Amino acid sequence: MFEQLSERLQKVLRRLRGLRTLSVSELEEPLRELRRSLLEADVHVGIVREFIERIRQRAVGVELPAMVLPEQFVLKLIYEELVAVLGKQWVPLRFAPKPPTRILLVGLQGSGKTTTAAKLALYLQQRGRHPLLVSCDLRRPAAVEQLERLAATIRVPFFRPEGTAVADVAGAALRFARLRARDVLIVDTAGRLAVDEPLMEELRHLRSLLQPEEILFVCDAMSGQDALPTAQAFHQAVGVTGIILTKLDGDARGGAALSLRAATGIPVKFLGTGERPEALEPFHPERIASRILGMGDVATLVERLQQQIADVPATAVPADPDEVTFETVLEYLRSLRKMGSVSELLSLLPGAGHWLKTATLDPKALVRAEAIILSMTPEERRNPRILNASRRRRIAYGSGTTVQEVNRLVAHLEQMRKLWRQWKRARLPNAAVLGKLNKL
Repeated sequence: MFEQLSERLQKVLRRLRGLRTLSVSELEEPLRELRRSLLEADVHVGIVREFIERIRQRAVGVELPAMVLPEQFVLKLIYEELVAVLGKQWVPLRFAPKPPTRILLVGLQGSGKTTTAAKLALYLQQRGRHPLLVSCDLRRPAAVEQLERLAATIRVPFFRPEGTAVADVAGAALRFARLRARDVLIVDTAGRLAVDEPLMEELRHLRSLLQPEEILFVCDAMSGQDALPTAQAFHQAVGVTGIILTKLDGDARGGAALSLRAATGIPVKFLGTGERPEALEPFHPERIASRILGMGDVATLVERLQQQIADVPATAVPADPDEVTFETVLEYLRSLRKMGSVSELLSLLPGAGHWLKTATLDPKALVRAEAIILSMTPEERRNPRILNASRRRRIAYGSGTTVQEVNRLVAHLEQMRKLWRQWKRARLPNAAVLGKLNKL
């Protein structure tokens, strides 16, 4: 996410290292590079002009303390201006004082509304809400069936429409939500290849009927500059209250995120970062700015760790190091896989961007480790000491791996037990041990 924009800005920051003073002449070349980088990332030209001018006004002529380098000061200014452009702080969803809260998802066809509806439902369900999904996209073939399948995957109730009129379906879904005590109703709407009046009239009718607390514009981040007039058209028609940027795991240049908030005044509330149902995260401007500038996003990484570790049963964390078995490892492997790809997790660490370009990461390593453990008998998982040569050959054959990989996994378990004993003696915090476990 934001890789191209981040890479360009890293080059600009390297140019800042040679600054001796904050004079007009010294800043001219770095600011020119910064302007070029933002424009190449598809940021709106007007926003770029204002962005550069604010940095110039704040930087030129400032006298710095002896211990503060000019490059550090300019980096701080760029970070603060990025946060200001992105919206300063995350704007959470609004919930109705009297349930159900109605959330309307709008946008063009192909922007990812249906998938986003399921992701949002899962996000809310994981935070104690009780969502209900309904599709009011009655024109696109199999749109209703697609959302119904997604709802079944994440185990969220789905209201299947029986009528052919969008208003009838929405009204029936609202009554159903009240009857079944569902406190959030998420409505997926129809889209078009381009903005047209029949679509807007249908959305206005839905807004009048449901009186939603949130109207979220789902925007394909790869649409670039086209996202601006489209967002403005939806906002003028139905009053958009928030934006969800999707497909940020693709070839998006990141400029849409910078442009939308500043040009429309509508807050970006969520980011879709992948195809997985869990791949939806809140849009925290300060975290995104830090990620863009290569300073990492440790806060998001910690939240993902806490969420997945909380899902591991308490019995999976034994008190005795000798009770750490492959069953324990299996629980943690499955939790780690839910957090996303290894490269995505490492990108949240400060300074990891350059390392990731040269590192060779095997995304199937966790899959192979899980396959090896699943090829063991229950007794072998609980008591790895019985894994002799013949058993290891059988496990390698059954998991489609090699005996060497099985041996390495067994050695990792012994190393993990050793680390656990060291932790008990040193009384380190649990987080340190969990970090070691997740490296397996």
